[in-house]
Amino acid sequence: MKIYFPQWQGSGNGKNIEPGAKAILNYINDSEFINIPLSEIPAGKNGEKKHHINNYEAITEQLNRLKNNIENNQPDFIKTIGGDCGLEIVPVSYLNQKYPNLGVIWFDAHADINKPCDSPSCNFHGMPLRTLLGEGEAKMNPLLFSTIQASQIHYVGLRDIDKTEQERIDKGNIYAPIKTDSNDLVQTLKSKNITNVYLHFDFDCLEPQDYSKTYYQVPNGVTIKEAERCIKALQDNFTVVGSSVLESITVIPSELKPIEKIIDELMKK
Repeated sequence: MKIYFPQWQGSGNGKNIEPGAKAILNYINDSEFINIPLSEIPAGKNGEKKHHINNYEAITEQLNRLKNNIENNQPDFIKTIGGDCGLEIVPVSYLNQKYPNLGVIWFDAHADINKPCDSPSCNFHGMPLRTLLGEGEAKMNPLLFSTIQASQIHYVGLRDIDKTEQERIDKGNIYAPIKTDSNDLVQTLKSKNITNVYLHFDFDCLEPQDYSKTYYQVPNGVTIKEAERCIKALQDNFTVVGSSVLESITVIPSELKPIEKIIDELMKK
């Protein structure tokens, strides 16, 4: 199943997130991608901490439509072109239910493992992994098909971490190396008897000097070549049952050239 989910998560402004996703969809030019349109509910304002869950009405409505679509189709694999990382709670929880002990490979500069409003922004795109662990906002739990364990999470390119996120990573002994090492990642997954993997790819995992057309730019990232090698190693050693490409913001086709191979590997294979 191929999904186009051009959302911004309901709080925050998400400038260029939707057009960036559309640019990738146009580049791929694959009619099999199913469009899950944006919600017509107005997005909440960034920073409304007291009533933060109200800010998520837009994405919750859109995610419910995605969940119903997946439930009706019962796909064996899911590929997603998306807006931000908040959308991942639906495909990952579905595939985890279908393939127990799913390896979740999180290519991302950010940990995305905050509890509600542990972060200053309260943006849901910083909470999907905590939600998937069953430790997030209770009102989001009905969107989940299943919950995952901390041992299933494996970060690549992580380097911008909130204090409370680091505490959860340490508590769960979550795989979060400072340097990208494809061989070590493969061996770690094999040691856990993981055979199926989901590849979440937020383009801000990349070194900005290699690719800067992302919603956030964090220095000292993974090079494009390192990312390509890592994806290939995972594809060679495991069954990739799901993948995503998220948070590229360029609308200029020529600016996608540096990341074409990553897009092709994750979306076309």
